[in-house]
Amino acid sequence: MTDSLTCFKAYDIRGRLGIDLDEGIARRIGRAFAETLGARRVVLGRDIRASSGQLAAAVAEGLVAAGAEVLDLGLSGTEEMYFATGHLGADGGICVTASHNPMDYNGMKMVQAGAAPLDPATTMPALRRLAETQGFAPARTGGRITDASATRAAYVARVLSFVDTAALRPLHILVNCGNGAAGPTFDAIATALAAKGAPLRFTRMHHDHDGSFPNGIPNPLLPENQPATAAATIAAGADMAVAFDGDFDRCFFFDHEGRFVPGEYVVGLLAEVFLAKEPGAAIVHDPRVILATQATVARAGGRALMARTGHAFLKQALRDSGAVYGGEMSAHHYFRDFYACDSGMIPWLLVAELMGRSGKPLADLLADRRAAFPSSGEINFRVPDVRAAIARIEAAYASRAETRDDTDGLSLDFGTWRLNLRASNTEPLLRLNVESRARPDLVEQAVADITALIA
Repeated sequence: MTDSLTCFKAYDIRGRLGIDLDEGIARRIGRAFAETLGARRVVLGRDIRASSGQLAAAVAEGLVAAGAEVLDLGLSGTEEMYFATGHLGADGGICVTASHNPMDYNGMKMVQAGAAPLDPATTMPALRRLAETQGFAPARTGGRITDASATRAAYVARVLSFVDTAALRPLHILVNCGNGAAGPTFDAIATALAAKGAPLRFTRMHHDHDGSFPNGIPNPLLPENQPATAAATIAAGADMAVAFDGDFDRCFFFDHEGRFVPGEYVVGLLAEVFLAKEPGAAIVHDPRVILATQATVARAGGRALMARTGHAFLKQALRDSGAVYGGEMSAHHYFRDFYACDSGMIPWLLVAELMGRSGKPLADLLADRRAAFPSSGEINFRVPDVRAAIARIEAAYASRAETRDDTDGLSLDFGTWRLNLRASNTEPLLRLNVESRARPDLVEQAVADITALIA
């Protein structure tokens, strides 16, 4: 029997419940995962969505049928699955999560031994073929489920190893967990910080995990979701705010005035922290918005390396180069000493440390960067033909560019300003980013002109 499983994407599993993904499909994916990777021990976590418990149980059944031991984390973040896979020496890991997708979706994020991403060119297609054909080997004995929730203590210790708690100064931080999976893990980190005497005070918002998401799907990157956190930050008189997405592998910042901090400036801040600790280190960044990051890395004496957008590419670049840190403007931040994986908990601790060391509020740390390198933010277009739209922009602009880069989409630098135009890896969208060297007027004009051409 062969049927097409539409929930398979380039890097992970994602689909509509009852249409693209159900418990039967989840069971097949679990079994195919164990057989394709030859996995004998697999970490399994899940987010708070109403369907995640049943889907995770089905994945576990498939893994057990293949003779694997399931190291069950229970409710956890994707990064806890990454950490546990490496820390426990498992052969792979799966987190059942739809992160920031709509209510009627769910999915899975998966890694192999060492928390390395599955190869999108070989392993993912092989896994998909086996799940579709169901040409499984005979069921094996010896599979079982083991409670691995106690691994959180080691995870918390690793997260705290990134920050010098002695450098922290009194800060009041508003934390918005979005009713997602972050709450219990954040509380464990906050308890460990208090035990170390860290002078941080927290105001919790939308903290209790609730799979019905009473305050909306937690995706702080969406402009319409930002005012609630901004207003709460001002009302609480907090020094900064941190908001998490559903599986908390991304965190987003607001300064004390409630202003949202675009992701590219956070990459620069974190690069600065790591280069102070490890002079001359390599820093990886994505190609969409690069000027602020490259200027920061150059000023701090580091090496800036560019990699294609997407976690599989960033993680591989970190592993290949030995870079200490990598960041994407979409708020994915990767750390060499966290199995080259992304974390949403490590970044806010490092920003708090930077604020403590500098004695400056977050707004002041960002002011010069915002002024020196204004950017448009990512603008998405739904177009009937993505390639044709890119070709129109190329025809109009490429001949005037000082430099061109095709690492990921079309990047053109005109000296005073720069654009990146690329097809989304995960959605049928065309994504535009424009940035400039201290010329916000050029950003505004370029966005208007390019938008007209795309339309």
